[in-house]
Amino acid sequence: MTNKQEAVPVELEQVAKIEKSLRMIADIVKQKGREILSDFPITPPQFIALQWLHEFGDMTIGELSTKMYLACSTTTDLIDRMEKNELVERVKDTNDRRVVRIHLLDKGKTIIQEVIQQRQVYLQDVLEGFSQENVDFLDQSLNYLYEEMKKDAETWKSF
Repeated sequence: MTNKQEAVPVELEQVAKIEKSLRMIADIVKQKGREILSDFPITPPQFIALQWLHEFGDMTIGELSTKMYLACSTTTDLIDRMEKNELVERVKDTNDRRVVRIHLLDKGKTIIQEVIQQRQVYLQDVLEGFSQENVDFLDQSLNYLYEEMKKDAETWKSF
């Protein structure tokens, strides 16, 4: 699986089924995530912003807007509300005082960790019905798919 030379042509019909399965899984994860979020004092877009900050560290409004596919003005409003709720704070960049970065505060980190933990518990419950061999295969396959897609995304960024 990790060796490109083992690759074989994949039928379009099978690709369509895989794409649909991934889309449906993503939708279920999103819906489950929203159910979990209902127990927390944040909206789904705020959670997405927290995830990006948790994953990549401090960002400018522009960087976060790009990641979230939102207008800068929309992201600014989102950050204003999150700042009032003490989830994030604006900090001046140490190298360039004109640049303001959004920094994730402890309360925001705690929410992210709790929500992700609950999502992992949900996934663990679903995977209980799988054999260990199937769980290992799924893990390896998804990691491989992600790495290949990440390489492809990096190639597109260079254009």
